[in-house]
Amino acid sequence: MKKYLEILKKCALFQNIEEEKLLTMLTCLGAQVISFDKKYTILTEGKPARYIGIVLTGSVQIIQIDYFGNRSILGNVLPSEVFNEAFACAEVESVPVTVIANEPSEIMLIDSDHILHTCSNNCGFHQQLIFNLMKDLAQKTIQFHRRIEITSKRTTREKLMAYLLSEAKRHNSAYFDIPFDRQELADYLEVERSGLSAEIGKLQKEGVLESHRKHFKLLQS
Repeated sequence: MKKYLEILKKCALFQNIEEEKLLTMLTCLGAQVISFDKKYTILTEGKPARYIGIVLTGSVQIIQIDYFGNRSILGNVLPSEVFNEAFACAEVESVPVTVIANEPSEIMLIDSDHILHTCSNNCGFHQQLIFNLMKDLAQKTIQFHRRIEITSKRTTREKLMAYLLSEAKRHNSAYFDIPFDRQELADYLEVERSGLSAEIGKLQKEGVLESHRKHFKLLQS
């Protein structure tokens, strides 16, 4: 576990927990690290929720697939970030999403019971851990509302520009990279890829933006 300490110290779940106590905590929590190949399904929709996941290396994607097989990307999870915490804490019997490895990834899995219920050792870190978990869930709720604001726009252009302006603000720069390729961006915005590509082309011709693969530059608001 020592080789993951620098990543874990950045994890919202372990904020304000002393480094020397972190390894002891992970042992108490029964944390396990599992490696997944690219495109491997880490969590399958319809399965019960039990484990909270932390990305150590690589990245994972949270997706939802409707009855007709249409895919929506709900989020991209990067190293030090947490996933499945809401469903695990709620102890839902059927998770409504699927989590897939974007690339070869190492994931730490922690049984949510070990976080929500104190152990026989009465470890002092549990109160801080639960506080961190609540804060993380609140921040995820804010992110969820941000996505709703974007996808609720009426046209592909409006959705795209709302997303790009939001990313520019988040990066505090008109130059930024997004975590999605064209198909993934279309899935995130819930639009057709062909229509998305057409709008990006139009916006480039109009001098609104420049784009190359995942890199964007906003030229005017």
